[in-house]
Amino acid sequence: MTKFLRRTSNRYSKLGRKRKKKQVWRKPTGRDNKMREKRRGYPAVVSIGCKKENSNVKKLVIVRNIEDLKKIEKGKTILLGNVGIKKKLEILKKAKEMNILIFKTNIDKFLQKNKKTKKVDDTKKQFKEKKK
Repeated sequence: MTKFLRRTSNRYSKLGRKRKKKQVWRKPTGRDNKMREKRRGYPAVVSIGCKKENSNVKKLVIVRNIEDLKKIEKGKTILLGNVGIKKKLEILKKAKEMNILIFKTNIDKFLQKNKKTKKVDDTKKQFKEKKK
């Protein structure tokens, strides 16, 4: 993490020379400003990707199948990857058995909601079979 300083702050005491409180970031402006052009050898400029990492955020593990789920310890939090509903239901059932939390997912609510859709799918299949 670099400290972003105002342009020419090293020259003037009112801009923060030997005064940490006064060292405030201001965006470099001006037609010929080398810092604005992000030239090599000049101080760093604030841009996308300079955000400081938050250390108290838990590390989430992405799970895409049941084998990935088996590797995870009990009581951990996981994140579901790109999976279809069929596989997602299997993963959620197994996670509920293993007492694993899933990030931004209410397991009971999701399973209950998809029981209804499963019944509808089963009735559609039966109806199609009767037609044949």
